[in-house]
This record gives sequence, C-alpha cells and structure tokens, in this order.
Amino acid sequence: MSITLTERAAQQGERTAIIAPEGTFSYRQLLDASGRVASFLLNGFRDLDQRPVVFLAPPGFPYVALQWGIWRAGGIAVPLSLFHPRPELEYVVDDTTPAAVVAHPDLADRLRPIAADRGLRFAESTDALAHPPTGLPAVATSRRAMILYTSGTTGKPKGVVTTHDNITAQITSLIEAWEWTQDDRILEFLPLHHIHGIVNVISCALWAGAVCEIVPEFDARKVWDRVLQGGLTLFMAVPTIYMKLIDAWQKSSPEDQKRMTEACRRMRVMISGSAALPVSTLEKWREVSGHVLLERFGMTEIGMGISNPLHGKRSPGCVGTPLPGVEARLVDDTGTPVAPGTPGEIEIRGGVVFSEYWGRPEDTKKAFRNGWFMTGDVAVVENGIYRILGRSSVDIIKTGGEKVSALEIEETLLTHPDVVECAVVGVADPVWGEKVSVAVVLEPGKTLDIETLRAWGKERLAPYKVPKDLVVVEKLPRNAMGKIIKPAVKKIFPGSEA
Repeated sequence: MSITLTERAAQQGERTAIIAPEGTFSYRQLLDASGRVASFLLNGFRDLDQRPVVFLAPPGFPYVALQWGIWRAGGIAVPLSLFHPRPELEYVVDDTTPAAVVAHPDLADRLRPIAADRGLRFAESTDALAHPPTGLPAVATSRRAMILYTSGTTGKPKGVVTTHDNITAQITSLIEAWEWTQDDRILEFLPLHHIHGIVNVISCALWAGAVCEIVPEFDARKVWDRVLQGGLTLFMAVPTIYMKLIDAWQKSSPEDQKRMTEACRRMRVMISGSAALPVSTLEKWREVSGHVLLERFGMTEIGMGISNPLHGKRSPGCVGTPLPGVEARLVDDTGTPVAPGTPGEIEIRGGVVFSEYWGRPEDTKKAFRNGWFMTGDVAVVENGIYRILGRSSVDIIKTGGEKVSALEIEETLLTHPDVVECAVVGVADPVWGEKVSVAVVLEPGKTLDIETLRAWGKERLAPYKVPKDLVVVEKLPRNAMGKIIKPAVKKIFPGSEA
C-alpha cells in the first residue's frame, strides 16, 4: 500500500524539518500546522474531493504548511508564481475554478481582487494556520494531488496533474538514486511553482527525514555565506545560478576563494537541472568546487526521468541513464525505437508520469503513444548514456531553467499597439541557456527599442518570458505556405548558431 509524504512525516516526530525566515520547525509542528490549514479549507465539509485550491506564498514554512494542508483536506494544490503579473494569475484561477484562493498576508492584495471578481472564497494564510484542528478525510493515493502549469506548443500554459502516487514515485526514485537520508541538509532557493524546488528539494528532503533550509530568494553572496557555514550535504540549482555563483567566487579574494572551495568539497553531491548545462560551466564549477555537477533530465510531466550516477563517471553534456522505476526509449516519428547511436525523441513510461492535463483530454491523448509519454526532447544514446540534442519543437524556449512557449509570448506582444507581426525565438546564450529574442514588424512610422518593450512586457508577462533582445525588420521570413521560418529568424540575431 502506498504511503503519502505527510504519513512519512509522522514518523519523524520532533526532528527538525524546516528552517525558514519564520524560524525552525519540527515535523510535528509541520503536521500540526498543515492539519489546521486542512480543517480551515474543509469549512464544515468532510472532504474537498479533489477540488483545486490555488495559493500564493513566499518561500518559507507557511508555503509548505499550505501545500500539505490542501493535500490533507483532499484537495489539489495549485501553487502560483510570485513573479507572474495579474493576467497570468487570473489565467490559472480561471482554468482551475478553485474551491478557495489563499494568499500570504504580504501578497493578499494580488489575489483578493481576483477572487472577489469571481465570487471565490478568499483567505489569508494566517487565518488558515490559526484555525482549530478538526477531523480530516482519508485521502486515497490514487487521487489528484497537484497542478503545475507549463507552457506548451499551443501557446497557453497547460495544467499538469500529478496524483499522490505520481509524486511518491518521483520522490522515491530520487531517494534511491541520490541516496537521501535523514542526515542530509539542503538549501532551497528555487522557485516553488516548479517541480525542481517542490519535489527534488523540499519533498525529497522531508520524505527522507532530512532538514530543508528555505531562504526567501537566491542571492549569490548570501548563498556563498551559507555554504561557508557548513553542514549542507546536497546542493541543487539551475545552470544560470551556477554561473552567478562562479562570478561571485571570481570576485572574491584568494583567501575567500579557498574557503569557498573547501566548503563545497564537504558536500556529498551537487546537482544541475531544468536547462542544458554548458560544458564550460561544468568545467568552471569543477575548478571552483571540486565537484563534477550531476546532470539529470526531467520535466513537469515526469518529474525526473534520467540521471547521471551518484557514484561513477559523469560525462559532460550527458544526462546519464533512466532513474529507478523509469523506462525510457528513443523513437522516430512513427514511434519505432531507433538503433543505438541514432537520434530520436525521448519517450518515458512509469509511475512518475503525470496523469493528465487539467481539463484538456485531447491534449492528454496527444501526449501519449502506446502508453509512452512523448517528451518532445531529442537525444542520442552513446555507450548507454543519454545525450540531449534539443527540443523537437522550435517553439519551446528554455531560459534560465524556465521552459516558455514562444507562441504565448508572441500572442501577448501582438497586443502592443505598434507591433504588426512578431516572431519569438530562443537564441543560444552562455548565461541563460537560451535568450528570449523577438523580431518585430512595426506599424509605419513607429519605433521601438528593447528597454521600452521590456517595460511594457513586464506588466503582462512573467519576467523570464519578457524578450531580452529585439530586432526590428521590414518583413519576417516565411515559407510558401506563409508560415514563419523560425531558424531563419534566429539567424537575424548576432551570435546565433542557427
């Protein structure tokens, strides 16, 4: 019989679970707080019965208590991004039609009007955390547990639904592969509307009975200060963060550099994911830390699927082999497995794979072929090791660990009064992996520069979706059918290898 994350926590008692801006909290305190949240959300009902609850909270103890409370009430947790402007928050609320909308007091003004406009129940997290505990429902592990939003080729974000069994499979696969124990301690600074921070860091730590230290946001200098204090055993980040840590190390004195390097060496593993890791960054980080970063491959729909080994050789530019409980294969356009050494699309099968796209049965059906999930990523297997070659769709851009849809960005940019046409592409960049770049055709007599466009875009798009580069053109390259030729658009931008 499957066990849930909260049931695992009950075995840890007074052991420290979370160290956060609000203080230090034991597993028992986390269970007590999440129980209060669950009782508040039930509001007299016996069970939320898989109804979504959207919540917005900064990284910290209340975030975890809210998420666990939603699960314990029988609901589906829908964490919102701290970085999204109102239109994107509204999109998730409208897409999920939640039973309740909950926000931390510091963020309440961002969600209260959205809930009021739609007649939805709204509450502040402090009210939920102060509620008297009551009886809670038994929650079957086969139930839906979480919806995380990811951008797809259709342009608008899709809600990826995972069950409690899916989440357990994702966690236990990594617990086994990366040998988590209750003696581990990890620092969490990754965004908590992504699977990387939610599952790989917080959920794995709390499943293992380890300590998770949560900081409000990433700051290279502060992270180095914490590393220097010692005690951390694992470290997880995206390539952009490693680049920023390298920069801070290089700006430090020789004495401090030595101390920073020695502190890194005391950790047992350092992991990179959510975007391709440039080999140059891997090599620089090895000089800085003494660690060969452990690269892995994952996505919102599967958690983690493929990983370099904890012990043994890690090949730069490669992501390793399938994780425990995960089946992977490479296929051609017809779904036929390809010969060794031949590029193919990665397909994944196993308990880690999500159950559905929320409210999108057709999209769900299209995502699977003969029981295998089609990732859209192309790879080649060399000596049994997977090496990622890129996306099968040019309309998905990976920037700073975020996966964004070019079509969604284009749709927003086309609402600009001076933009007639536009094409968004990802241009290779040493810091961001891919830099969101746009070529635009303007209304006659109009002008537009990147600073003006970014200021306009930040009011309508998440920061990582706002273009970092702009080129104004007279016309966009198109094929005979009138479709924009994205590889030709990429060539417009300086430094592009397209």
